[in-house]
Amino acid sequence: MNKNELELRKKSPIQIRNKKASFEYAFLDTYTAGIVLTGTEIKSIRQGRASLVDTFCFIHNGEMWLKGMNISPYFYGSFSNHEAKRDRKLLLNKREIHKLQEATKQVGFTIVPTLVFIDDHGRAKVDIALARGKKEFDKRQTIREKEDKREMERAIKRF
Repeated sequence: MNKNELELRKKSPIQIRNKKASFEYAFLDTYTAGIVLTGTEIKSIRQGRASLVDTFCFIHNGEMWLKGMNISPYFYGSFSNHEAKRDRKLLLNKREIHKLQEATKQVGFTIVPTLVFIDDHGRAKVDIALARGKKEFDKRQTIREKEDKREMERAIKRF
């Protein structure tokens, strides 16, 4: 991921994050993928009406799929409205899919979506990460680091 890609993500008005994932998993490698959506789904995402809670990725027949992502039905949609929790196909290169498939064969590794955003062309993209589950002591250490960071920021503000 280069500097320009990071700047585009920061400028995106829609950023739907999976906050729980960074607490539960240690990210090893990240990828950006496109999502195959219907018309009403992209409209709901542009309104910010989506959630990545309890979402994961899996590989089936050489294709990457996103399972459990909740995109609320579009308010102005009619009979052509979409299902809220359906499997959605992710667009990645075969090389990237193969690399992720080989990595997830190892015990303890999974693929987790971390962020959904709208790129500068108006397309919905998702950041996925190859992740390893954290142990209990790792989670406690993460909490400790966040608390220390807050303490330092408070101390700086006082002076």
